[in-house]
Amino acid sequence: MAQPLVTIVTPSFNQAQYLEHTIQSVLAQDYANIQYIIVDGGSSDGSVEIIKKYAGKLDWWVSEPDAGQADAINKGFARSRGVYQAWINADDILLPHAIREAVEFLEQHPDVGLVYGDTEFIDAQGKPRGRFPAAQTDYARMLRGYVHIPQQATVWRANLWRPLDASLQFAMDYDLWVNIAKVSRLHYLPRLWAQFRLHADSKTLQNDMRAWEDMLRVHRREGGAYFSPMRVKYWLRKLLFPLIRARRQRQAGIVE
Repeated sequence: MAQPLVTIVTPSFNQAQYLEHTIQSVLAQDYANIQYIIVDGGSSDGSVEIIKKYAGKLDWWVSEPDAGQADAINKGFARSRGVYQAWINADDILLPHAIREAVEFLEQHPDVGLVYGDTEFIDAQGKPRGRFPAAQTDYARMLRGYVHIPQQATVWRANLWRPLDASLQFAMDYDLWVNIAKVSRLHYLPRLWAQFRLHADSKTLQNDMRAWEDMLRVHRREGGAYFSPMRVKYWLRKLLFPLIRARRQRQAGIVE
């Protein structure tokens, strides 16, 4: 039987140090029917030369100024022809079996709109640094701050895609998960599918609280109360942010 087409988008901006590893991880999938798109924001660090090296294996790519990561992702998925979709950032890694296993699961479970697996943290050199705390969640739990979906290891049905809110530069994935969970079932499959790179310039290390501010905006949009578990978690995280950041830096190998 023909494999369903999967569209994968990589948004990129000045990540030449890691970009080629990301591209190779997508091209090394043991699943043949992939439409791969790279949307670069006008990098000046050699990224364009790396992309050109693989241009013959890409469905489409562009390098031009954009309005940020969400805008780049939207631009990529606007060209999607896939039955399923995923995105992998330019500093992360997709493990070779990930897309095949995700598609097999979704094909066998038509009631599931989005499936996600496990992700391990790696440092700038690619050394494993622990696991992302993935766990089963749903719409109600996500609005309480119980997200636990690693974006790097997530595949969804293309008919559930809605363009990302470009004003959410740090929690656009959370917004997408919430929108999908409102209309379909999510499923966590405990299989290692991706690697999440932590490094000095990563948004996770630099802007964790900005992500939670974005999440609160989505929470309010969805009718969340002012006094809610989500807001309590936000203030606790803000209070503990120096400790959380130090822990993430240790995971990234920045502080030993």
